[in-house]
Amino acid sequence: MKEIQGEEASQTQPNSDNGVVQEVMKLQSVQHLLEPVLEPLIRRVVKEEVEVAFRKHLNNMKRNGGKDVNSTSRILQLQFLNNLSLPVFTGTRIEAEECSVIKVAIVDSLTGQIVSSGPESSAKVEVVVLEGDFDGDEGDNWTLEEFKNNIVREREGKKPLLAGDAFLTLTRGIGLVGEISFSDNSSWTRSRRFRLGARVVDGSDGTRVREAKTESFIVRDHRGELYKKHHPPSLSDEVWRLEKIGKDGAFHKRLSRENINCVKDFLTMLFIDPPRLRHILGTGMSAKMWEVTVEHARTCVLDKRMHLYCPPGSQQKSGVVFNIVGQVMGLLSECQYNTIDKLSETEKIEAQNLVISALQHWEEVVSFDDEASLTSSVKREISNGTKYLASQEIRGFDYAQPSASSPDIISTIYSVGGLSGLDDYALHGYEQALSYPGQVTNSLICDTDITQTFCDEDHLRYFDSDLQPQSLGLESQADLQTAVDGFLLRRAVAVQAQRRWTKIFSVLKWFSIKRRVKEKFRGLQI
Repeated sequence: MKEIQGEEASQTQPNSDNGVVQEVMKLQSVQHLLEPVLEPLIRRVVKEEVEVAFRKHLNNMKRNGGKDVNSTSRILQLQFLNNLSLPVFTGTRIEAEECSVIKVAIVDSLTGQIVSSGPESSAKVEVVVLEGDFDGDEGDNWTLEEFKNNIVREREGKKPLLAGDAFLTLTRGIGLVGEISFSDNSSWTRSRRFRLGARVVDGSDGTRVREAKTESFIVRDHRGELYKKHHPPSLSDEVWRLEKIGKDGAFHKRLSRENINCVKDFLTMLFIDPPRLRHILGTGMSAKMWEVTVEHARTCVLDKRMHLYCPPGSQQKSGVVFNIVGQVMGLLSECQYNTIDKLSETEKIEAQNLVISALQHWEEVVSFDDEASLTSSVKREISNGTKYLASQEIRGFDYAQPSASSPDIISTIYSVGGLSGLDDYALHGYEQALSYPGQVTNSLICDTDITQTFCDEDHLRYFDSDLQPQSLGLESQADLQTAVDGFLLRRAVAVQAQRRWTKIFSVLKWFSIKRRVKEKFRGLQI
């Protein structure tokens, strides 16, 4: 058995040795094939990297003037303090954001502080145009030669690329760029973009101040300004001034067909019926484009005027309050103004429907200068209503008294209970039954002066002086005075109530006479 196993082992060992030999031969053949190709490539890559590193080292030595730089010395650089306002057009002044002046400052690179003293704080600076792809190395570090090589000059036969005063002098480390503009667009450069750069031109002490550069930007011809988007837009701007809507483009034509011609029309439709507006623009406008357009439109500055619409059929003083573009601001219900944030979802839908009705009946809309004038008007109405109701309430008698001049009130009273059939005699008899001495006929409103007179006077003087409180079951003279006051006060209220009814039937009598005269006149005509 052992002999058989030994024979098998001796047979397998030569096979494994043959596999190793074959692998080695394959590697050698591959090496012979690749070596002529890889070796020159590797040598070239290594050489280029070494040269780049060596060049950077030489540049740093030149920058330091071959001298050792003290770790505590300052490294100065110019810096643009604000960003440019984009887009930039030829022939138009180059400005910073919010239409401000471009500012350049000299700062200490280590601390980031503006250098406000020393000769560097009053250096003369030149603004130049740079290639849009000029970035420097990873640390935004470049040599003076590299900066100069990336300055863009005007095309042959053209005016200077940068028109205006390109020089400025720092004051306490800060300078303002004058009125400069581009005379040519940036489409002909290798990157199709420009940068603005700034460099010191009178470094008298030999200290290098690193130059400044802005972010890259595109310069368009002046005629492109005609298609410029407005930020923010105004209500009167054409609708194509909004982002993602091009002039005479597909979206512009679709909106025009629906009479949406300006930003105001766009916003009104957005607040009144946003699904319809989205449908008008169609599927060609993606969800992202829709968000951008709507967000741009919402930045429009609206005036503070508020509009109130009260439906003609409303029984109470109620209506909807909205702004110039139909955005619901609140609801007015029974002289109470509730802002939009206090409304339920149902009330918001109701308010939106009222706005649609208001836009269809604009002649019935009342305008206010602002929300404050609206709320003050509402408070004034509430105050007047409260005073009116208070004038009708006297010591427990609380009933509203309608105006006798109201045709609705008169027609209602006149038609109830067959009063329209009463003749002169019946009304006259009833009036005599209600009459009383000293009747006052000049007002339908309760006169509280009479009540006040009764309360102010010493009513005990109308009674027998021998009258004692104890004889009436009262404890003191004050209790007797209170009892008499209450009795006379109730009498005054009854008199005033009688006066009101007399006035009502006087009005009914007048209508009865008028009706009878009309009937007689009609009979004479026949």
